[in-house]
Amino acid sequence: MSLDQQTELSPDEIHGVLARHETGVLSLAKADEPYAIPISYGYDGESGRFYLRLVSTPESEKRQFLTSSPRARLVVHESNDGSYRSIIAEGTLERVDPDELTVERIVQYGKAKRPLFEIWGETKRDLDIQLFELDPETLSGRAVELDGAEPEQ
Repeated sequence: MSLDQQTELSPDEIHGVLARHETGVLSLAKADEPYAIPISYGYDGESGRFYLRLVSTPESEKRQFLTSSPRARLVVHESNDGSYRSIIAEGTLERVDPDELTVERIVQYGKAKRPLFEIWGETKRDLDIQLFELDPETLSGRAVELDGAEPEQ
């Protein structure tokens, strides 16, 4: 019988996974209705903040969930030869007014390579790009080593 080993990731391991990747799944909720989308993100390891550029149309489902400061969960994961790691960041998604942009913030948004997953049928004039930050209240990570797999160094 095989037993998988599950361990908590250290803060350094969590930051390493987040720095290696640039995509994840952002989950939002409204009443009892869930909404999850693949997104690209910029990540600042010093502050622990995520930077998102989200594109939507005025009547889109996404826009309905991006109301004032929604609770959000961002999941980033990776797998490699029998090893699986996942990071969960949870907090409030804050919209950033373009007038509040600093040089440092602009650099972070440049790391969010939108739109890796989004394909639009609408003309570009109908699209609205909004900037958001997620400063997680909780940030946790887990590793699962499948039985017989060599741990990643």
